[in-house]
Amino acid sequence: IPGGTYVDAAKAKALYDKGALFVDARVAQEYAEKHIKGAVNVVYKETHKKVSKLDPADSFDLAKLPADKAKSMVFYCNGSPCWRGYKGAAATIKAGYKNVHWFRDGMPAWEAAGHPTE
Repeated sequence: IPGGTYVDAAKAKALYDKGALFVDARVAQEYAEKHIKGAVNVVYKETHKKVSKLDPADSFDLAKLPADKAKSMVFYCNGSPCWRGYKGAAATIKAGYKNVHWFRDGMPAWEAAGHPTE
């Protein structure tokens, strides 16, 4: 991801243990069912699903993210082929955030590794 870092489940857990903010870009219903423990839900509303391209008609509420643009953040969704986490991370990088990570494998990989959820 240009301007950010791709992370796998092990790297995501290391960032989690260091206090990174996890951002769940899925819809509210999915977040309510189960999410990474402590994650915040900032839904990426996409115009075109199943593609990585950002669309000007998409929406993502950057105001829900920390004011500190150096804060370590990990974006995720439901793993491949879910692109909401990628798009949220890309929008955040475009807004000037400097420590952005994309956890492509998302919830499926996190759960498979037995990491904390709520």
